[in-house]
Amino acid sequence: MIGGMIWETIRLAIQAIFRNTLRSILTVLGVVIGVAAVIAMVTVGQGSSDQVTADVAKLGTNVLMVMPGAGRMGPGNNSVSAPLDLKDVEALIDQLSSVRTAAPYNQTSLNAVFGTEDTRTSVAGTDTRYLDVVDWPIVMGRGFLPTEESSGKAVCIIGETVRQELFGNTGPIGEKIRLKNVSCEVIGLLEAKGASSFGSDQDDIVLMPIKTFQRRVTGSSDIMMIYVAAATSVSTDRTLVDIEALMRERRRIGDGEEDDFNVRDMKQMASMLTGITDVLTGLLSAVAAVSLLVGGIGIMNIMLVSVTERTREIGIRLAVGATANQVLLQFLVEAIVLSMIGGIVGILLGLGLAAAASSFMAIPFSPDPVIVAIAFLFSAAVGVIFGYFPARRAARLDPIEALRHQ
Repeated sequence: MIGGMIWETIRLAIQAIFRNTLRSILTVLGVVIGVAAVIAMVTVGQGSSDQVTADVAKLGTNVLMVMPGAGRMGPGNNSVSAPLDLKDVEALIDQLSSVRTAAPYNQTSLNAVFGTEDTRTSVAGTDTRYLDVVDWPIVMGRGFLPTEESSGKAVCIIGETVRQELFGNTGPIGEKIRLKNVSCEVIGLLEAKGASSFGSDQDDIVLMPIKTFQRRVTGSSDIMMIYVAAATSVSTDRTLVDIEALMRERRRIGDGEEDDFNVRDMKQMASMLTGITDVLTGLLSAVAAVSLLVGGIGIMNIMLVSVTERTREIGIRLAVGATANQVLLQFLVEAIVLSMIGGIVGILLGLGLAAAASSFMAIPFSPDPVIVAIAFLFSAAVGVIFGYFPARRAARLDPIEALRHQ
């Protein structure tokens, strides 16, 4: 009996909704936009976080970076930091048992030219140990020889993007490309990595021996960064402490004085990036959620108009025996059905937008079933909250006055 009454109420509600199809579509538009935006933002944000985690896993959680300059930034930090040099790299390897290996790393942007082909790319000065630290295999050719590194020979290893831009699908090994005023022989091709968490193309790179880079590209012996791989059985926290102690000693920093260098491990970098992504996702989702409230207000306004238009219909129902609760339930169900239709359409649209964005940004498509369920339930709650006042107004109509309404 009760079940039949509920189904009859739902049937009447659906009939009323489709009686004014265009108005119903416009009514639920705010709910659709709100739900779709929340689903899309959260899904893309989760995909970005997953990409950061994957990138860190590829690079290795035992990797640390040493850079000149204090970690604290701001108007009160005006100190000039001494640069790093190759002796710092060797000291880290020779004097710390917690360090498995380390590599210098300098980078700039130059045009790479081969014949008539020309492309702007990142050029990095380093040594073979860098490929070991970041676990980046060479798929064609070879790495730098010790004699090439010590003499500063003009040889280079290129990424897949540079290969495609300059050589197409042909083999680049043995060919010479021009970087600034350096004619550089290609001796190796790196394995393709794709886009990083920052959106940059990791394969758009040329590596050359650090001494070649210093002498013929920058003209400086300074080192921009040192990549460090912690020993297998040692935690990065202990390695970080050891590095800081050694660098303070080498740079003659006294007790109580601030470091003029900073050491970061990949877990810290991942945590920082994930934190930024989470904050941005939360802010954008909050803005998107406002659309749900706007949609709810729209539903309330339309239901109030509907009550006014259907006053005579309500009067007839009350006159033939319908109770006030039955009338209230009918209008409340109409509001809830409208909101739930908006929620379902919004979820499908949001997942579609998130899939397209994930494909465009080259990040994982990571929909969260919990968020989808919450968005659907929230859309239903919007119908309950904003549909109750119009439904109550309909239920309180006087049958005689309602029947007189024209």
